[in-house]
Formats: sequence, structure tokens, C-alpha cells
Amino acid sequence: MLNILVTGGAGYIGSVLVPLLLSKGCKVTVLDNFMFNQSSLLECCANPNFEIINADSRNELAVREAMKGKDYIIPLAALAGFPICDKEICSAYSINLDAIKMILRLREKGQRIIFPCTNSGYGLGEGENFCTEKSPIKPISVYGKSKVEAEAAVLSESGTTAFRFATLFGASPRMRTDLLVNDFVYRAVFDRTIVIFEGNFKRNYLHVRDAANAFWFAIENFEKMEGGTHKCCLSDSNLSKIELCEKIKIHLPKFVYIEAPVGEDPDKRNYIVSNEKFESLGWKPLYSLDDGIDELIKTYRIIKNNQYSNV
Repeated sequence: MLNILVTGGAGYIGSVLVPLLLSKGCKVTVLDNFMFNQSSLLECCANPNFEIINADSRNELAVREAMKGKDYIIPLAALAGFPICDKEICSAYSINLDAIKMILRLREKGQRIIFPCTNSGYGLGEGENFCTEKSPIKPISVYGKSKVEAEAAVLSESGTTAFRFATLFGASPRMRTDLLVNDFVYRAVFDRTIVIFEGNFKRNYLHVRDAANAFWFAIENFEKMEGGTHKCCLSDSNLSKIELCEKIKIHLPKFVYIEAPVGEDPDKRNYIVSNEKFESLGWKPLYSLDDGIDELIKTYRIIKNNQYSNV
């Protein structure tokens, strides 16, 4: 039985990943401070292989105790996204970077780390050229900079691997409505209209359940992946904001989107990425962007408030 620690395990990814790991027969400990008052892991509490520690990922005593005897450490705890990181710069660096360095300092011999980074590190990208794992890293936000520095620290040590995740979408028990696809579908459902700034800017996408599946793939194939970073995304979804709106309109024909002639998006990411390296190992995504849009439309028949955003 694998013994796994997931910091931030009650977050958007963790609330999907933890039940998956338990279903695979793993023993899972989650360390989370529940800063968003979420109750997304309640169904896991009946599982004897599940343990929960209510603590901050920067609490050295709590983290040291949680790490004891673990085979894998998946440090999901982070301030995720540029708005909250720009608002809480000191916390962003202390959680996204310093807490990761602490884990590296505290870990026992043989403990493996699977680190989640972000494609935000590519910043404005390289135009129409695909960004690969070897492309220059040029983060432009506090979020991107803190995560890229943490990735470099993790990969400087043995027994580690990392993902660079695309912009996630889809429903999670700890929902986030502030992610780009989730936000656009929310507006299409409730407002039926949206004003787009810099609609030609492109990025890539990935369903949150595929992100969770990627972690399990990494556990099963760690020797192949050790020492490197792997982009994890949908190969067929390098879409601009306008193209994303066009896809949403297929599902919601009354949706109207307008591109503003002036103004700018404060999150100035613009890149296209290749998933070739990770897929060459045998991993394939299970959920398309269309699957996620259908899922989100149903999700928003259940929820409607601002409780599910990081800011």
C-alpha cells in the first residue's frame, strides 16, 4: 500500500485527486488549512485509509509530522492564479515557493515528490511556435514566477518530477468559477454575454480529472519521468479567447460575445503548447473541452454564487 501526503489536498485538484488515490488502494494523508471553508473531502472521511491534518503548509512542525513514512509527496498547497497572488504577494511566495523548499529540506531518504507547476511560466510565449519543455521560461506574474522558481528547486534534487499544467477546467467538489473556461461558461449560462479583452490571446486547457489522472500515471511510471518536467494539456485545444467563446456558443446558442476595441486583460498570457513529450510515455486525456462545457452547464444548474472563486 502506497502512503501518500497531499498538501492542499482539499483544493480544486486535490478534491478530485484524493478520492482517486483512495480508490487505487493508497493510504492518503491530506494537510490543508481550509482557507476557503470548503467541505469537499467529507465523503473520504469514512475511508480508514484517509487521514486529515488541519494545518498550514508553512507550519514546519505539522509538515514534518505529516511527511513521516510517506512514499510520495504531492505538494498541491498554493495560492493559485494571478489575481490572488498579485493581491497577496508575500503569501504567494511563502506558500508557493518557501513551503516547497521546506519540504525538500525535511524529506526523508527515498521519498518521491511530484510537483504541479503551470504553463503560466511561458508568459507571452513564442507566437505561433509551440512551447515545449525546452522553451524559454518567461513568467510575467507573481503566480508564474513563484511556481517556476519552486519547480526549479524541486527538479534540482533527485527523486522528483514535475508537471506544467494547462489552464484547468471542469467541475470539482471544491469548485472554482474563476478559471477561464469555468468563468466563460458561467457568464454564458447566467449573463448570456461577455466582453472579451485581447481576444486573440491563446492558451491551452485541461480537465481537472485529467490532471488528477496524470498524478496517478506519474506514480505508476515514476522511473520514466524522474528528473524532468512534463507539460500536461489537451493537444487539440490551443485556442484563443474568441475561439473558446465560439465553442461555448455551440452548446449555448443564445450566448453573445463581443471583443472590446480598447482595454487589456491583466493576465497577459499568450502561448500555444505541445503535449508530445508526456503523450509519448503513453498518457492520454480522457475529457475534451466539449465534455467539460457540457459538464459545467449542468454544474451551474446547481451552484450560483461567488463562493467558488479564489478571489
